[in-house]
Amino acid sequence: MKMVLLTALGVGGATVFGSVLGFIFKKLSHKFSDIVLSFAAGVMLCAAVTGLIFPSLEYESFSPLLVTIAGVMCGALFLNLLDKLVPHLHRLAGVEQEEHPENSAKLNKILLFVMAIAIHNLPEGIAAGVGFGSGNDAQALTIAAGIALQNIPEGMVIIGPMLAAGMKPGRTFVCAMLTGVVEVLGTLLGYFAVSISTAILPFALAFAGGTMLYVISDEMIPETHHGETRGITYALLVGFCLMMAMTYWLG
Repeated sequence: MKMVLLTALGVGGATVFGSVLGFIFKKLSHKFSDIVLSFAAGVMLCAAVTGLIFPSLEYESFSPLLVTIAGVMCGALFLNLLDKLVPHLHRLAGVEQEEHPENSAKLNKILLFVMAIAIHNLPEGIAAGVGFGSGNDAQALTIAAGIALQNIPEGMVIIGPMLAAGMKPGRTFVCAMLTGVVEVLGTLLGYFAVSISTAILPFALAFAGGTMLYVISDEMIPETHHGETRGITYALLVGFCLMMAMTYWLG
């Protein structure tokens, strides 16, 4: 149980650590921010495919392929629905559209990104928790290590844009921290409810993968492409390969 708690706090704390780095380096150049965001996109892309979607196919169910495809598509459609509803979410950030009309559209997209991170963090945490609950500590630690690695740049890249869009620093930090809290809760839920989470985990993993693929394609990659994109592309590839190497070495 002690290892589960430490792991849960570790994966959640990685997001907080990344957020602190985001505050420290919030005035970095736009190009460097694009590189960091692209690197995070590469990590998320690999995590979505190798850590969520492929594992979903490995669970025994009436039709693993159909369950996984349904999960991916439902995750993307759900996030697409949030994209349509997100104009009403600016109030959660404490920024009125009338006060910052030029930033409202940007803030809506940023909030969508933050919500996508929170959504995919829950089943990721469940996956780590299930590993501990079922006695597979090695797999659980591998998943947790990959999650923590991607959570650091995730925490970094959401701070600067939220501040630039008019959010207060305190509320910005709380929003970033909550994405990590979701992961802590998911880890504990997976550990204490192995039988239940195992039943829903294939769909949940694929659902999370779908949300990640959606936000990578719809938000992260387009947001990084300003002018020269060669360095941005290589940053994505480095992030992908680093995550793949971690999966290979620790798997």
